[in-house]
Amino acid sequence: MAAAALFRGAAPGCGGPAWRWRLRAISRHRLASGSGGHGSDPADGAAWACFPLGQRALVRVRGPDSAPFLLGLLTNDLPLPVPADGAASPTARAGYAHFLNVQGRTLYDVILYGLPEHTDPSPTFLLECDSSALGALQKHLVLHKIRRRVTVEPCPELHVWAVLPAAPQEVGGAAPLPEHQGSAILARDPRTTRMGWRLLTQDKSPALVARGRLRDVCDYHRHRYQQGVPEGVHDLPPGVALPLESNLVFMNGVSFTKGCYVGQELTARTHHTGVIRKRLFPVQLLGPLPGGGITPGTTVLTESGQAAGKYRAGQGDVGLALLHSEKIKGPLHIRTTGSGRVALTASVPDWWPTAPK
Repeated sequence: MAAAALFRGAAPGCGGPAWRWRLRAISRHRLASGSGGHGSDPADGAAWACFPLGQRALVRVRGPDSAPFLLGLLTNDLPLPVPADGAASPTARAGYAHFLNVQGRTLYDVILYGLPEHTDPSPTFLLECDSSALGALQKHLVLHKIRRRVTVEPCPELHVWAVLPAAPQEVGGAAPLPEHQGSAILARDPRTTRMGWRLLTQDKSPALVARGRLRDVCDYHRHRYQQGVPEGVHDLPPGVALPLESNLVFMNGVSFTKGCYVGQELTARTHHTGVIRKRLFPVQLLGPLPGGGITPGTTVLTESGQAAGKYRAGQGDVGLALLHSEKIKGPLHIRTTGSGRVALTASVPDWWPTAPK
């Protein structure tokens, strides 16, 4: 089945100069199979670690007005597909963006995929979102559709995979499979090369990826937190998170030259003033943790007891925290029940720019 048919639904069954940090590289742990990271024992011959992302879902938006419709809601330009070259099939492109509310706060983070249609001139896009927000995102899109010639529908026939090279130094290298692979849709993760590739396929196994091995999705999230990449409603609480504090610029998720969109005013004003006092930082927790982990929203304190920010989300001893930029260099901690405390260190990902974009 051609990828274009999938997009039509024909498949069966359906910033500012104030901050100047010396960049410190986050330790790159090679993930062992079933624990620890996205690498693998060379003895098993794996070249790619494949993670089934069951907590991600897809929404299909198609129709003559789909492009201007989405442009009026998203923080970024659309990832227009590479034009076809003769008889060759075009390659899907991916982009990253947020839907905002009218106050300029994040509602949903999405990865967008676009493919040209050979039999239907209407542009079609897939929106990858947190599966728990699928219904809410569909309602949000329908609410703003008004008289647009647009169809909004779920796309359950495709499964989302993250594909990372087993050797961290190969990030940004060759693709894990040929560009044109039947109904599969392959695109580089648009947020950062450290996140490898996104693969959309009907397959429920990594057999499509040569020398690919199925890995524990927990290792994917651990890698993601180490790289400081938020994803989904736990990391970006709807109506709470601010896009620039969530490093949307660093992750190529916003355009300041596109037309108007919902929530643009606060985002543009903050960017042009160049003052972003708090950011989401990757953090490492040191010492014994409470049985239930650290509660999201727990205050992070400096050595003197001043509030430095709040813990956002994580897995085990790694996570994300929204912290004041000027307070990340000193000792930090979180108070736990029973007068306990857990030390916390924040780091700056080495893929962040040395100066704001």
